[in-house]
Amino acid sequence: MRRGNQGIEQEEEAEIDLTPMLDVVFIMLIFFIVTASFIKEAGIDVNRPDAPTAQKVEDANILIAISPNDEIWIDKRLIDPRAVRPNIERLHAENPKGSVVIQADKKSTNEMLVIIMDAARQAGVYNISIAANND
Repeated sequence: MRRGNQGIEQEEEAEIDLTPMLDVVFIMLIFFIVTASFIKEAGIDVNRPDAPTAQKVEDANILIAISPNDEIWIDKRLIDPRAVRPNIERLHAENPKGSVVIQADKKSTNEMLVIIMDAARQAGVYNISIAANND
């Protein structure tokens, strides 16, 4: 009889408790979700001009797009030229280390580009870049 009891006890000890492993996996999932960075887009596709000296810019968090007909897009929203400065101020307050990248279409006017650059400087952002294709 004693041998039979030992066999039953060994079967009970052979079971593995998966609860701690599931806790660790859940904590890792939360960690990766919290630390993930999401790419912000200006909201429209822009046909950027080519520039052989173009360089990649890191920490570009404020993306502003100018369409061929001089519409301004920030965070997938059409923005009035008078509202560019408050939008840049708001986005810059969310991430003070971020820079402004202007994605101007080839057919957009220089006037709109200068208006946006002035609005960024008035908002206190002096790290401004103009996006171009590097071929």
